[in-house]
Amino acid sequence: MKITYATALAATLTTTVLLATSLASAQTNANTQVVKPVAGTKPATKAAKKKHTASTSRTNLKSAAKNVAAGIEAAEAALTPAELAIAARVQVGLMPCELGASVTLVQDAKVPGYFDMHGKNFTFRMFPVVTSTGAIRLEDRKAGAVWLQLANKSMLMNQKLGIRMADECMSPAQMVVAEQMKVTPPPSLLDAPSTATAAIKVSTPVQAAR
Repeated sequence: MKITYATALAATLTTTVLLATSLASAQTNANTQVVKPVAGTKPATKAAKKKHTASTSRTNLKSAAKNVAAGIEAAEAALTPAELAIAARVQVGLMPCELGASVTLVQDAKVPGYFDMHGKNFTFRMFPVVTSTGAIRLEDRKAGAVWLQLANKSMLMNQKLGIRMADECMSPAQMVVAEQMKVTPPPSLLDAPSTATAAIKVSTPVQAAR
C-alpha cells in the first residue's frame, strides 16, 4: 500500500507540474506577439536586403541633391543692387535674330535677377554682370555664354568656343530704336576730330586778341 500510495502521489505531483508549466507557457504566448510568415511568401533574402539598402541610398541621394539645389538657389539670390538694376533693364521674350535664328529670354520668377535663355540646341542660365561701359551684359560662366544688349540690338557669344551664336536679335522696343537710328543716324566717331578742330579755330582768335 505504501508503494502504491507513493506512486500515486508522485504521479499527481507530476501532473500538477505539467499543468502549471502549460499554463505559464500559454500566458507567455498570449503576452508575446509572434509574427508568422504568410502562406505563400518567402523569408527575406540577401537580394531583398540589398534592394532595400539601394532604395535607402537613392532616397538619401535625392535628399542631398535637394539640399544642394537649395544651396545653389540661396547663392544665386545674393546679387548686388547694381546687378539687380541691370537685370531690371533686360529685354525679355522671344527675339528674332538674323539668318532665321531666334532667342527666348525669360526672367526667373523665383530668383530675381536671373534669366533662362533658350534657343536652337542650347539652354543657358544667365545673370547680370556690371560693365565699365554701362552696356547690359548677361553671362552663363559655366557654359561660356555672353549676352550683350544694346539699345537697338542684342547678340549672343560663346567665349569658350570663340564664336558668335546669334546676332541682330531684337525685342519690339529695340526694333523701334533701330528704325529711329535709320531715320536719324547717331553721330559718327569720325566726326569728333572735326568738332575738336572747330573748337580750336574758335579759341585761336581769342588767344591772339589777348
